Amino acid sequence: MGKVGETTLFLDLNALEHNFAYLRSKIAPSTKFLGVVKAFAYGSDMVAIAKKLELLGADYLAVAYVIEGVLLRNAGIKTPILVLHPLASNFEEMIDRCLEPSLYSQNILTQFLEAARAKKQVAYPVHIKFNTGLNRLGFKENEIGFIAERLKTSPEAKVVSVFSHLAASEDPNERAFSLNQIDTFKKCSDVLAQKLGYASIRHMLNTSGIINYASEAQFEMVRSGIGLYGYGNDALIDPNLRPVATLKTIISQIHEIGDGETVGYNRAFKTGGTTKTATLPIGHADGIGRQYGKGKASVLINGKEAPLIGNVCMDMIMVDVTGVDCEEGDKVLVFGPQRSAENFASGAGTISYEILTAISQRVKRIVIDH
Repeated sequence: MGKVGETTLFLDLNALEHNFAYLRSKIAPSTKFLGVVKAFAYGSDMVAIAKKLELLGADYLAVAYVIEGVLLRNAGIKTPILVLHPLASNFEEMIDRCLEPSLYSQNILTQFLEAARAKKQVAYPVHIKFNTGLNRLGFKENEIGFIAERLKTSPEAKVVSVFSHLAASEDPNERAFSLNQIDTFKKCSDVLAQKLGYASIRHMLNTSGIINYASEAQFEMVRSGIGLYGYGNDALIDPNLRPVATLKTIISQIHEIGDGETVGYNRAFKTGGTTKTATLPIGHADGIGRQYGKGKASVLINGKEAPLIGNVCMDMIMVDVTGVDCEEGDKVLVFGPQRSAENFASGAGTISYEILTAISQRVKRIVIDH
């Protein structure tokens, strides 16, 4: 996929379209779809991904922080944008850019209403988040009275959605817990609608939720993040999805190192015989953290595994290419459709989300859409 003369992240928007269609096939045609594009669209290219999702008909987009939503508005994105973790210091800019806040606590709700009143807003769209067991952000069930009382007396805002987040939707062993979360959410949304005098869009399912709980809890909208980028948190689902991002680099230099010599900082790798190594122009400043060193991960060179050796440097990694037919300038695959980010990450005891979102903005991006 593409010519490699430097470390490059290739982004296949055709894969994104495939993933969107697959996830949509799991829900009713009338159910709305929210695409999560936070963290530079899971480490890819937020603007390119958002524009494609807009063309594909996504009903909503979601970001974590206001600064991300501003970036999308500056790029011309018109689709409604939910800000999942707004902070009071950004409320004025949020309103100016027509970004919609998740209100998750009494303090945030009160401060947002004050900001909306100061900006002379009427029925500004807001989203109420309930904490049903993840215990990260969200109102508890016993706070519904407060929410309703404040909103019924505040014409500045109107609830357009009520939502929550499953804690373990990918784990079949936690099905009872997930179903209890869904039941709690139904109660909360029903009571709030009754007290407000109107119903709102409800959404609770993330990617794994869409796969595992569509019959129980798709409500009026679902949300997907990691699934859009090609990962389903399930080995049985992953073949139905296509990774959007492919990270490639090249071999900068090859060394023949004698028996008993060492490689890299702190002499972290010691040869046990004559060893051929390759140095690659990618390091922890590019998102390949030190946890991947010392043989915890490997790359593919001409179809063969080449484990990382020694400590990962800021701008370089060294890999063992003993027995690999390769030359300086050859292409190197870090992750992509042929070898997933989940596979790369698992050796270091982490997940696809971490390696994807860690890819530095200094890494060149090439968008493919044809």
